[in-house]
Amino acid sequence: MSEPSTGRAASGQDEVVDLCRELIQIDTSNYGDHSGPGERKAAEYVAGKLAEVGLEPKIFESHPGRASTVARIEGEDPSRPALLIHGHTDVVPANAADWTHHPFSGEVADGCVWGRGAVDMKDMDAMTLAVVRDRLRTGRRPPRDIVLAFLADEEAGGTYGARWLVDNHPDLFEGCTEAISEVGGFSLTVNEQLRLYLVETAQKGMHWMKLTVAGTAGHGSMIHKDNAITELSEAVGRLGRHEFPVRVTKTLRAFLDELGDALGTELDPENMDETLAKLGSVAKLIGASLRNVANPTQLGAGYKVNVIPGLATAHVDGRFLPGFEEEFLADIDRILGPNVQREDVHADKALETTFDGAIVEAMQTSLKAEDPVARAVPYMLSAGTDAKSFDDLGIRGFGFAPLKLPPELDFAGMFHGVDERVPVDGLKFGVRVLDRFIDAS
Repeated sequence: MSEPSTGRAASGQDEVVDLCRELIQIDTSNYGDHSGPGERKAAEYVAGKLAEVGLEPKIFESHPGRASTVARIEGEDPSRPALLIHGHTDVVPANAADWTHHPFSGEVADGCVWGRGAVDMKDMDAMTLAVVRDRLRTGRRPPRDIVLAFLADEEAGGTYGARWLVDNHPDLFEGCTEAISEVGGFSLTVNEQLRLYLVETAQKGMHWMKLTVAGTAGHGSMIHKDNAITELSEAVGRLGRHEFPVRVTKTLRAFLDELGDALGTELDPENMDETLAKLGSVAKLIGASLRNVANPTQLGAGYKVNVIPGLATAHVDGRFLPGFEEEFLADIDRILGPNVQREDVHADKALETTFDGAIVEAMQTSLKAEDPVARAVPYMLSAGTDAKSFDDLGIRGFGFAPLKLPPELDFAGMFHGVDERVPVDGLKFGVRVLDRFIDAS
C-alpha cells in the first residue's frame, strides 16, 4: 500500500491552518438582513492573499459591506472550458457562551481548528487559497483556466453574493462549464479497507413558506369556534408530523448502487433503517435525501391574553427532491386544508447532475492518490448552496471540499452547530487532494 505524498503542495500545507484561522477570526456573521458585518473585510483579506502571488482580484460590492472577490487564473490551454472554484465567506451567527472555544478565535486545540465557519466553509476557502498560492509561487499553471469566487451572503440565499454576480456580471464566469464547492468530498470510514468520500451531485429545492389563517377576533372569555390560532395550530401539527414517502432519485439510486457494491450487498431504498445505521454521523445527511421534508419553524399570533386574534401565522422550511416539486406542493396543500393560505417567502430550484465524466474521474484519482482505500460516491445535499445560482449559467456543480475525517467526528453536526471545528490533518489532506485534482481535471 502506497503512502500519501506529504510533499505535494508543501507550502500550501504549511499555511492552510493559518489561513483558516485568520478567516475564522473575521466575524462574517450573516443575520439575513441588509447588513454584512465582516464580509467586506473578508473580501479584502482574500484579495490581498491572491494579489501577493501575482493575481489581479476584483472586489464587487452589491450593497454597502456585502462584498465578494473574484479572480481568474490563466491555464496552459485557454481553449479548454474553465473550472469555477467558489466558496462563501459569510457564516451563520454563533453565541460564544455556548462554545468550548470562542467561535471567532480560530483556536487550534485537540488537533482541530475551532470556530464558526470551520467546515461551513472557511476550511474550503483556506484550502483553495493555500493551493492557489503554492501553485503560483512555484510557477505551476493549471491545465485550464480557473475562476476563483469568494462570495458574500450564501447563508441567506446568495442575494448579495452569487445571485447578484450571476445577474450583473455573468462575464466573470465566461467559459466555465464545471464548478466545485462545499459539502462534499468528506470521508466516511466503513472499515480499514474502505473509506467512502461523499461527492455532492444533487441538492434539494426549497420553499420557505408563510402560512396564514384568518379568523374572527373576539373576547377571550367567550365561546369561539372561529379561532385562527386553533385552525393554524392543527394544520401545523399535521404538517410537522407528516412523513413524506421515499422517492428514489437518480442520485439516491446511484448512491445505493455504489454503497451496495462497496458493502457487497443490495440495498433497498424502501428499507433504509439498517443502511442508515451503518453510516454513522452522515446518516442525518443521507436520511434527509430520501424524501421531501416540511418543518414548521415559527409561529405568531395575538397581542393580549384575553383577545382572540383575527390572524395567525406560521413559517415552514420546505425542501423537495429533484423532480418532485409539484407532488410536494400538492401534498402540502392537502395536509394544510382549505382554510390555510400558503405563500412563498423564498423559493429555489432543485439540482441534480450525473456522477460521471472527466471531472469525476479526477476526483476519484486525486482522492485515491492520497488515501489508497478511498472510493468516491455521489450523494444529495438536503440543503442548498450557491451552485444553484451558477447553474443558471449552465455550470455543472459538484460539492467537493475534500476532507479525511476521524470516524468519531460528528461531521454533519458541525454545520451551523456549536463547537464547529475541522481537523488540522484534514485541512492538509484537502490541500494535497485539491492540488492533484486541479492537475487531473
